Amino acid sequence: MIKVYLSNLFRFFFLILLQVLILNNIGLYNMVNPYLYVMFILLLPLETPLYLLLGLSFAMGLSIDIFSNTGGMHAAACTLMAFVRPLVLLIITPRGGYEHQPVPSLRNMGIQWFLTYSVILVLVHHLLLFQLEVFRVNEFLITFTRSILSSIFTLVLIFIAQYLTGSSKKRI
Repeated sequence: MIKVYLSNLFRFFFLILLQVLILNNIGLYNMVNPYLYVMFILLLPLETPLYLLLGLSFAMGLSIDIFSNTGGMHAAACTLMAFVRPLVLLIITPRGGYEHQPVPSLRNMGIQWFLTYSVILVLVHHLLLFQLEVFRVNEFLITFTRSILSSIFTLVLIFIAQYLTGSSKKRI
């Protein structure tokens, strides 16, 4: 159990540093922005209580906001993502329920489950984040396009990170 706490603490600080120092400087034609830090919320254990999930997600988003000077947009998007996560987990529960797999990772849950789970949550995060950034309804199509493209790029980075950090035996 202590290993789970330490790995999440390390992941929290590592993803903040990676996002702030490297990924925030990547912007392809102002349409694609990778936000790999959402992987922290995706990989929190399944049995994480809602209050802790919301608090950690808010802290992650607020940390990114502080370093990026974005005024709470990331905190709001992360908090919404954490709020929706239990519902998504309930909807995509496997037929036999969850085996004793504390971390919802690609290795533990399989590619189909993890793809569904991460696509929904990353899309929720990105849609709110980019809508808050623009805050105009008349630019919805451009905002929606940015959200989709950034979600795809973020998901590719998440899957690459999962393959690089996972063990050699993967469930597919």
